Amino acid sequence: MPNRLLAPQDVPALLAEFEHGGATLITETFGTGERTFILLHGIGMGRSVYLDVVQRLRGRVIAVDLPGFGEAPEPTRTLTMERHADLVAAYLRHSDEAPVVVIGHSMGSQIAAELAARHPSLVSGVVLAGPTVDSASRSIRAQASYLLRDLLGERPVVLWRGAREYLRGGPNLLRKIRATIVHEPEKAYARIDRPTLVLRGEHDPLAPMSWCQQILTHIPGAELEVIPDHGHGTLISDAGPAASFIQRFADRL
Repeated sequence: MPNRLLAPQDVPALLAEFEHGGATLITETFGTGERTFILLHGIGMGRSVYLDVVQRLRGRVIAVDLPGFGEAPEPTRTLTMERHADLVAAYLRHSDEAPVVVIGHSMGSQIAAELAARHPSLVSGVVLAGPTVDSASRSIRAQASYLLRDLLGERPVVLWRGAREYLRGGPNLLRKIRATIVHEPEKAYARIDRPTLVLRGEHDPLAPMSWCQQILTHIPGAELEVIPDHGHGTLISDAGPAASFIQRFADRL
């Protein structure tokens, strides 16, 4: 049974495992309200690193450990972004949670885009935070160098949480990284017909302004908000500004 990682001990939370097609995800759900958010983490991460933003959102929040990350067991084979999206869709149908505002951070933004493109009836709005992978930098070397540059400015607590989750990513982490690199999210963006918010930290090297502006050309009506003095971990470290943008976006849906 998974452990409670996000909700404080005095806050009711529902933990669950969901298995579908040889892959298992872990969910931790808490809060109440008409609006439901589902949070999809980045590569090497897990739901535990998003405590700050989750506690700031008003409504029902579902935080996820994707297969092979956090507390979720390794899948029988490494999932593509499309298969990740199909798994999340199967969970939403099984739990009768839809439609949701899907918040995807980093790799999670790629899955969020596929979810909205492939299963639009399950999605009311899309938040792409620190969206990857920039079409001009699709190599492991480039992405690793950008990530290192971003981490140099992070707080020690964020570095510790991130290192812990990367270790939990297991021996197949390189294969998982390759799955994000080969994915072409712009093909999914072109099929999204749901309200979309793109969030970028001002100093985020993994989601450069040129890439975020390209995303806007693919998704009609998409909005872009840039958070000053933040990097790629804008949902992890000092998440107040990101949470405010997300909440205002969701309240308009």
